[in-house]
Amino acid sequence: MKVYQTNEIKNIALLGNDGSGKTTLTEALLYESGIIKRRGRITAKNTVSDYFPVEQEYGYSVFSTVYHVEWNGKKLNIIDCPGSDDFVGAAITALNVTDTAILLLNGQYGPEVGTQNHFRYTEKLGKPVIFLVNQLDSEKCDFDHVLEQLKENYGSKVVPVQYPLATGPDFNSLIDVLLMKKYSWGPDGGAPTIEDIPAEEMEKAQEWHKALVEAAAEHDETLMERFFESESLTEDEMREGIRKGLAARGMFPVFCVCAGKDMGVRRLMEFLGNVVPFVDEMPVVHNTRGVPVPPDANGPTSLYFFKTAVEPHIGDVQYFKVMSGVVHEGDDLSNADRGSKERMAQLYVCAGANREKVDELRAGDIGCTVKLKDVKTGNTLNGKDCENRFNFIKYPNPKYTRAIKPVNEADTEKMMAVLNRMREEDPTWVVEQSKELKQILVHGQGEFHLRTLKWRLENNEKLQVQFYEPKIPYRETITKAARADYRHKKQSGGAGQFGEVHLIVEPYYEGMPAPEVYKFNGQEYKINVKSSETIDLEWGGKLVFVNSVVGGAIDTRFMPAILKGIMSRMEQGPLTGSYARDVRVIVYDGKMHPVDSNEISFMLAGRHAFSEAFKNAGPKILEPIYDVEVFVPSDKLGDVMSDMQGRRGMIMGMSSEKGYEKLAAKVPLKEMSNYSTALSSLTGGRASFIMKFASYELVPTDVQNKLMKEFEEQEKEEILLFLH
Repeated sequence: MKVYQTNEIKNIALLGNDGSGKTTLTEALLYESGIIKRRGRITAKNTVSDYFPVEQEYGYSVFSTVYHVEWNGKKLNIIDCPGSDDFVGAAITALNVTDTAILLLNGQYGPEVGTQNHFRYTEKLGKPVIFLVNQLDSEKCDFDHVLEQLKENYGSKVVPVQYPLATGPDFNSLIDVLLMKKYSWGPDGGAPTIEDIPAEEMEKAQEWHKALVEAAAEHDETLMERFFESESLTEDEMREGIRKGLAARGMFPVFCVCAGKDMGVRRLMEFLGNVVPFVDEMPVVHNTRGVPVPPDANGPTSLYFFKTAVEPHIGDVQYFKVMSGVVHEGDDLSNADRGSKERMAQLYVCAGANREKVDELRAGDIGCTVKLKDVKTGNTLNGKDCENRFNFIKYPNPKYTRAIKPVNEADTEKMMAVLNRMREEDPTWVVEQSKELKQILVHGQGEFHLRTLKWRLENNEKLQVQFYEPKIPYRETITKAARADYRHKKQSGGAGQFGEVHLIVEPYYEGMPAPEVYKFNGQEYKINVKSSETIDLEWGGKLVFVNSVVGGAIDTRFMPAILKGIMSRMEQGPLTGSYARDVRVIVYDGKMHPVDSNEISFMLAGRHAFSEAFKNAGPKILEPIYDVEVFVPSDKLGDVMSDMQGRRGMIMGMSSEKGYEKLAAKVPLKEMSNYSTALSSLTGGRASFIMKFASYELVPTDVQNKLMKEFEEQEKEEILLFLH
């Protein structure tokens, strides 16, 4: 394969909802460019994308597939991304290392929630977008309606470059208003017959051509002047104008294909090769120090690793983008993130599972390698005198969590090692060993996402695991002031133990005044603050510890021990064993013994006194509340709202956004455990949501009683187990 220069390379992300036909389009692109000799079919499980067993098992894409096509002396690197929202990590990664997005639409449905999500990511990252309407041969396809929806959602920037003469099973021709030609195909697709536009279509074609010329001229003053003079532009001027319009996101061209019959695919490749911006025409990426790193083949060598795939019989295959410089086979590079040295023993360009060896790759290009010792996804390898690191990919928060344990406890360590390795492949899988919940948690983007993880553990690693509902990280607090004292006394031959602590607890809030006087059972307690310590608790909230002991009743040196005793109880609240927060404790009196008092005595006395006071201080359980945003088609809004209210959700507002309704709500985490599955079945997979932690709020009384009862029973069970 020839070595492509930076100004001959284009990087493209292929995005679209499940069922829009990305895998089929990939086959047609590869076939047309001669990379494969025959087109595979999903049903036959012989496609270049979706070649992993898990994808063939479930019938949907799980991983992105990196491939290239050569066309007219240009190299197009394309990353085909999974359509499901569960695998959004792959789409975000692909958009970060490519320069243009193709948003594929199913002609039967037009823009869907997935389209909307993908578009939002392109917006965030400032990437050019081409809309591609597929499945024009389906009976339900209505191109005019799809175009109308696109314009409604994305405004006047949507400019059609082509339109079909007829849709449905008879589709075999389209009008191209850029070239002002008619394209038609025989039953097997492939190379088109190119003819003049028939007279009956001329008026419509000219009108659409004029709109396209106008959009192309808009982003270049010289072209604008030319357009005003002659109301037309040459083909080359049009291309130049469209390229600038695309790069500035000032226009979103619309193309047509029927990938299943290989119609319109060549013309799409021509456009991608001739018009889409090159690598060096896009905004420059910055390294972690904020220094721009232009894709310059004469610069120092810097490779960014954006994807790891584990393939049977090969092991880790690592995909990278050459950010700057040139990489050759046999180059020695250093890992900026891990400090290790690596040799690039083999360089490949890829087409799914097929790889072609190359000697070198230049700035802007995408390739892969195998057998690296210590490279993780997100790492940078640099040549001499270069210290680049990159962290430009930001992933969304997880939305679905399960506790996980191996069927055989002895496999826990092995399971953790495999999970951490899998996380390198897909950074949207998050693994957490929760000290608080005493569970291993896996977080992901949805049920499908975690189901895939389980399938791979069981099938690839032969490791049987169980998923179960994760515990909820409740918090405990108090609602009023209370007092307690406790004497710890132990006498058994030799030195004994003695410590007595009197304390007051009360709810803490930011900015509360210093304590002065308290009244309990008609008795007054005057407080004289000697010292006060505020502890920011690692689980959120505060503990304020006040020493108000007068006349040396307790020696100052025992205060840290009392605090330690209180902290141990804060870590395990009396109601449900959850962390306690937002409490002020005032130690105002006590007693000590000249011989028997020691740290352990005061620690235990502090712990018990605090526990008793806490129970009498109107204790309450707090639960985590999340901000949830749901994007839903308007016809399903009513169902989603009533489901949300059934989850104790509080609706905070609604707004319309590009053909969809956006519902904002506050919902307890407890009620969100199966939400991704429920939402999918409520809306036929046409809705999506995001959630992030908002605050801790008091649980309703009936829920509190239920939780306390469950905790009591659990403790009894644990005691019985211990006794046996």
